[in-house]
Amino acid sequence: MPDRQGNLRSSDQSQFRRYMHYRRRRVRHHLASLGRPLVKTSDVFKRDLQFTAAIYPLGMAGYMAHVRSVEQFFADADAGNLPSFCIVDPDFRTFSEETPQDIRKGESFAAEVINRVMRGPAWPDTLLIWTYDEHGGYYDHVAPPAAVPPDDIPGRSRVAHSSPLRSLLKVLFPGYVRHAEELVAGPDAYDTYGVRVPAVIVSPYARRDFVLSDVLDHTSVLKLVEEKWNLPALTRRDAAAISPLGALDLSAPPTFLTPPWLPAPALAWGTW
Repeated sequence: MPDRQGNLRSSDQSQFRRYMHYRRRRVRHHLASLGRPLVKTSDVFKRDLQFTAAIYPLGMAGYMAHVRSVEQFFADADAGNLPSFCIVDPDFRTFSEETPQDIRKGESFAAEVINRVMRGPAWPDTLLIWTYDEHGGYYDHVAPPAAVPPDDIPGRSRVAHSSPLRSLLKVLFPGYVRHAEELVAGPDAYDTYGVRVPAVIVSPYARRDFVLSDVLDHTSVLKLVEEKWNLPALTRRDAAAISPLGALDLSAPPTFLTPPWLPAPALAWGTW
């Protein structure tokens, strides 16, 4: 669904900035912890590590003004006070289902988010899209199809390609620069999708026993937001995207107005 080349090239700069910020915070955290028992990490410190920070390029201040803790999301879901639109990220160090994490913790997180939303008072008017940024492997027997490029700008990385930043990093972090160069080797256009990733629609209006055959990508979520609030497209990619509304039946009474009971995860939330 996402174009692998595009994601790798556009994210290396924000990934590096976030990593350096994280390292500085970790050093201060460890120094402050010397000589006293370890305590629960604060919500503010946890929020610094969330992937959503990458969408706020003006700095951490703007990022912190928009982001809340997972605990706050659960409280708002229980009270029916969730905003009109929100993005829920896991802790990418602990329960994002990345190697070498315990996948049961990622399952526990996903189950808790889904169950809190389904049991909350706002459930009758809710659509939750549960998806992934990658498929967790190295192979897909279905070749990625062509994609509509977002614009006419070729892919470029300030770390891998010639720039003042690259010159500095090549001295300080040569391994990081080599890795960035490997990531951008190959096509420099964003005109091909990557491997497929799972996506699940959770809503009282979801069609029962239904598999949507439309070709969707992550900008399909943007397309849905644009259709819902009459917003213009950001790029040619999301303008051409298909929203996942086909997975819903809005012409009939909601099938899952009474939410189903789902199998319990192997690890209950809050027990690990």
